[in-house]
Amino acid sequence: MSLFVHVICDYAPGDLAWAEVIAAISARIPEDARIHITTVGSFETISTGFVLAQLGLAEASLRPKNLIVFANCAPRRDLRDPRANNEGEGVLYARLKNGVPVVVVNSGHSLSFVRDDIAELWSVSLQDEGSQFRSRDYFPKILAQVVAGDLSFRWHQLVASSVIPDVPPQSVGYIDSFGNLKTTIRVGDDAVASLSPGARVKVTIGCIVRTATVATGSFNVMEGDLAFAPGSSGHQRRFWEFFQRGGSAWSEFGRPAVGHRIVIEAH
Repeated sequence: MSLFVHVICDYAPGDLAWAEVIAAISARIPEDARIHITTVGSFETISTGFVLAQLGLAEASLRPKNLIVFANCAPRRDLRDPRANNEGEGVLYARLKNGVPVVVVNSGHSLSFVRDDIAELWSVSLQDEGSQFRSRDYFPKILAQVVAGDLSFRWHQLVASSVIPDVPPQSVGYIDSFGNLKTTIRVGDDAVASLSPGARVKVTIGCIVRTATVATGSFNVMEGDLAFAPGSSGHQRRFWEFFQRGGSAWSEFGRPAVGHRIVIEAH
């Protein structure tokens, strides 16, 4: 059975960095392995975690049977002091409760969305200094070891709830190519528990205030309307999202960054 590797990084689509990382990974894993790349915004660990959860926690019929997820978004913000010899955040190895192995840079919220779905979590013994481009020079080795069943790189076993931060509440979690704003608000959360289809809500993101209609899907609103509804992400507990039929909710809200706080009030 061929290997399938989901690679999540904050490189721009088509950037040289992607070409070098994929080449370095391909040089170390079986030739028949398939690789799919997903780009998130620069330093967006929230989006990294959002995407990681969506891919890694997919039900069995919607994910490759021999899947590994590799996520690298390393803003190197764990220390404010100057970095010695390009040292960066450490790397973690996780095995999800569904069996999917994950190799991820230990940064920000990269594991927040799967924290409760982790069966085991380990720090990794790996050189983390001496290269400005660790995802090319060092990380593919870990992926190759996972593929080979060699987990000798595991160093200290960790308690997920102690080292992984909570998902940021009521925030922009991911912005897709259509300009839909996927939020970190889940179906059943207090912020949306009282909402019913057709209701109007006042929404504030940053300094922009707009009115949206609570909907059940992306096409049961009028063309041009701003809608708020459970989206396609989040699996059993879907995330709510803002969309504008025929337009861009992201633009409508002034192009907010991932992580911006969302305030929802009855209109």
